[in-house]
Amino acid sequence: MPGTSGLRSGTRHMFARGFRNHGLIPLTVYLRNYKVGDYVDIKVHGAVHKGMPHKWYQGKTGVIWNVTKRALGVEINKRVGN
Repeated sequence: MPGTSGLRSGTRHMFARGFRNHGLIPLTVYLRNYKVGDYVDIKVHGAVHKGMPHKWYQGKTGVIWNVTKRALGVEINKRVGN
């Protein structure tokens, strides 16, 4: 099939919710407080499209370097090139 190289290609199981975890997102996900220097794991929620990172970052661990009202700045070690 042509055209299978989109932004979310190959993420059918990666972004899917777990068994008996469907439905509304708990409020604790949004009300959690983060501080600069905290270690976080990036876990993409497939139902929320706004602010969704690329599929490469799913499961990666990083350090928070910036906290704003709407987003967190996470620094991740990513090898570029060879």
